[in-house]
Amino acid sequence: MHMRYLCAILFHGKMKTENPLPNRFSVFAGPCSAESLSQLQDVAGFISQWNQSQGLKIQALRAGAWKPRTHPGQFEGYGRKAIGWLQRIKKEYGLAVATEVATTHHVECCLKAGIDILWVGARTSSNPFLMQEIASALQGCTLPVWIKNPISPDLGLWRGAVERIAKASKGTVGAIHRGFGICNPAPYRNAPLWEMAVEMKRSCPQTPLLCDPSHIGGKRELVAGIAQTSVDLEMDGLMIEVHPRPEEALSDAPQQLALDALGKLLSGLRFRDTQGSTARMTQIRCILDEIDDELVQLISRRMRLVEEIGRLKKASNLSVLQMNRWNAVVERALAQARAQGLDEDFVRDLFNCIHSEALRLQQ
Repeated sequence: MHMRYLCAILFHGKMKTENPLPNRFSVFAGPCSAESLSQLQDVAGFISQWNQSQGLKIQALRAGAWKPRTHPGQFEGYGRKAIGWLQRIKKEYGLAVATEVATTHHVECCLKAGIDILWVGARTSSNPFLMQEIASALQGCTLPVWIKNPISPDLGLWRGAVERIAKASKGTVGAIHRGFGICNPAPYRNAPLWEMAVEMKRSCPQTPLLCDPSHIGGKRELVAGIAQTSVDLEMDGLMIEVHPRPEEALSDAPQQLALDALGKLLSGLRFRDTQGSTARMTQIRCILDEIDDELVQLISRRMRLVEEIGRLKKASNLSVLQMNRWNAVVERALAQARAQGLDEDFVRDLFNCIHSEALRLQQ
C-alpha cells in the first residue's frame, strides 16, 4: 500500500467543468522504436493529416533510436540509422522529432543531427552518475529535455534528475510520469501511483509534466483510460506509443496503439475549465481508486494463501478454526489500528469479515 503518499493531494486544486481545449497541452506520438523509414513515414503522414483537421494537435513524432532492453540479443534499436530516418521525417513533413538518450554518445549524435526534443528513460533517470554525464553533455543546450520518473517510486530521485538537467540546460526541462516498478502492479505494466505524479506537479510547479499512458498500462486497451485520468489530474500533455501495425512491432507491441485508435483517444479526451475545489476531489478519487485496486489485490493474495493453509490443515488433520492463532491476528491488527489512528471497532469488524470468508474457503 502507498497510503503514506496521500499527503501529496493536500494542495490547492482547481474546479473542473466541461470546456474547450486547454491553452497548453502537448502530445508526442509515435512508435516505441524507429524500425524503418517507411514506418515513420506512415506515422508522420497520419500526424500531418490529423493536425490539419483536428483541434488537439500532435506537437512531435517520438521514436526510440536506441532501446535499453532487459536481456541481451533483443532488438535494441537502429541507432544512428534511425537518427537519419528522423532527420528525413523532420525535413519531409516539417514535424518536430523526439528520441530517447541514455549516454553522452546519444546526446552528441542527436545534437549533430538536429533532433528537436530529447527524453531520458526510467532506467537512466534512476542513476545520478548517468544523469550528471548527460547534463554535462547538454551544457548550454536549448533543446527541450524530458525526464521520465525512475523505476522506483522515489520522488527525490526523480526531482534530482530533473534538477541536474535544468542546471545545465537553457531549454525547457520537463518530467514524464510513466509509472513505477512495484511488486504486482496488475492490471498495469507499471503502477501509476498517481499521488507521486500529483506531488511532483505540486512541488515543482515550474516543471511541465506529461503522462506516458503506454508504459503505465502495458496493454493498449488500458491506454485511453489512463490518458483521461492524467487529463483529470491536470497534467500538461501525453506521450503515446503508436504504430502503423502494432502487432508487428519489434518492441512493446502489446501497448502500442494503431493510428486510428490514437485519433479516437485524442478526440475523446474531456477537458474542463479549472477553478475552485472540484479538481482536488478528482485527484483524491483517482488515488482512492488506485488504493481500492490494491486492497482487492491484497485480499485476493491473502485468500489464495488461506486456501493453501486449508489444504495443509486437511493433510495434517488439523481443525479449521485455531482460536489462538486468530486471537493473535486480531490483536496485531488492533495494535496497528491504534498506531495509525484508526477506529478499533472498524478494524475488528473488517478482520472478522475476512476471517469469515477464510473459514468458508477452508471448509
